Amino acid sequence: MKPKLSEWRGLVYLNLGDRREGTMAVKILIKRKFKDGNLRAAARLLINHRNGAMEQPGYISSETIQRLDDPNQITVISMWKDIEAWEAWKNSETRKSNENEARDLLAGQTEYEHYSLGLPFE
Repeated sequence: MKPKLSEWRGLVYLNLGDRREGTMAVKILIKRKFKDGNLRAAARLLINHRNGAMEQPGYISSETIQRLDDPNQITVISMWKDIEAWEAWKNSETRKSNENEARDLLAGQTEYEHYSLGLPFE
């Protein structure tokens, strides 16, 4: 299904497909806690991650947010055409190499949460 603009209750949104067709957009929350004193290095690393992701098929957008009560806690919200596009990027050698570079900066394991965009209407 080709993406199209749709309207619901006065809101215009980009319709990326029908969940039943397996083309529902996904958002991935990538949560990392960095060690004290590593935020500048982390920022450079995350920019490199984003640049790599932007070249991948199915990448739509991403944003980086920082917790107010713990500035070392950084979450990237990454949006992909579908879960398969995300999984292809996550399992790529380029991304694995990027993750290896991050290990020394982290104060724990990277956590992932997967969300579909919207709710099914059946």
